[in-house]
Amino acid sequence: MPSTPTLIFIVIFYLVSLASMLQNGFMMIVLGREWRRNRALPAADMIVASLASSRFCLHGIAILANLLASFDFCYQANLFGIFWDFSNTLVFWLTACLAIFYCVKISSFSHPVLFWLKWRISQLVPRLLLVSLIMGGLSAIISATGNIIADQMIISQGFHGNCTFGHMSLDFYRYYYLSHAVFMWLMPFFLFVVSIILLMFSLYQHVEKMRGHRPGPWDPHTQAHTMALKSLTFFFIFYILFFLALIISSTKSKSMQSFWYWAMEVTIYTGIFLNSIILVLSNPKLRKALKMKF
Repeated sequence: MPSTPTLIFIVIFYLVSLASMLQNGFMMIVLGREWRRNRALPAADMIVASLASSRFCLHGIAILANLLASFDFCYQANLFGIFWDFSNTLVFWLTACLAIFYCVKISSFSHPVLFWLKWRISQLVPRLLLVSLIMGGLSAIISATGNIIADQMIISQGFHGNCTFGHMSLDFYRYYYLSHAVFMWLMPFFLFVVSIILLMFSLYQHVEKMRGHRPGPWDPHTQAHTMALKSLTFFFIFYILFFLALIISSTKSKSMQSFWYWAMEVTIYTGIFLNSIILVLSNPKLRKALKMKF
């Protein structure tokens, strides 16, 4: 029987995951209606809709996998884990695509490559989405291969319990998935960080320039860019916490009854939830739909 603090974190995990599924479902419905009405979506909204869909699936898979593992259906949970790797990798690459898109569109750096990208980035979005899907599929293949190897190692060591790992298979599981995490998640995370830093620096330069020309603190352009800078800062912080929590959880195998396992799960999925809130508040269509609902 889990301890009381562990039970509290279990409840928080399921509540946060369900709330995030509702939130991302709302984003999918709003942007889906927009697509049905106009038979097209702007490039940024295409990425946001794809990101909302992948996050919705990620939370759903996490809920099902944890429920199955809690009842010792670990083989079925591992199968869901493959889909989790696909969805999680897709989330990372789509988030990087969104950061790159906003960096190219909003930043004011005077460079020929950036000017060329400003004209081409909207046309490149479908290709970026395709690359993200390919990377997600590659992640699922790597995950499935690791599960097969780990299962064979467990059988060869004579461990027949549903959720029992031998020492060799446990070490393999840790180092294999750490390598997997570094390979599949570090590159989009690096692209995200570089894009957001460049964008924040560009927005900061713009705010300083506007203050020089219009000293009034209530200038609408300065206010808009200041709000954008604040939103990006919070998005940046939450996303880094999400990434670090995932890396830590990949290097440490914890029991389902462990307090730290559920604490890490809460940290990971709360980070996604907070990122989605910022995504809703920073998108005019979603913000308008949210105001109409309330």
